[in-house]
Amino acid sequence: MGLSLRLSSNGERGIDGVSGIGKLLLIGGGLTMVMGAALLVAPRAPFLGRLPADIFIHKDGVACYFPAVTMILVSIVLSIVLNLAPRFFH
Repeated sequence: MGLSLRLSSNGERGIDGVSGIGKLLLIGGGLTMVMGAALLVAPRAPFLGRLPADIFIHKDGVACYFPAVTMILVSIVLSIVLNLAPRFFH
């Protein structure tokens, strides 16, 4: 049983039935739980935010930190996961 979208007479998209809304709430709740778990585990990953090419500038009492390599690494991992996820759930 899939989630069905419909076009109303004025061209707007909508979700058919209350079960569709329930599915969306479950998916949203699941994503919130995964994000929360990731935030709890992230401080225990010693390499995140401390990779060799991450930029840290400290001058005159002002610190600027730009975790460029960490962001690239997280982007690659998320791209792989989000591209593989539909194959497992389809």
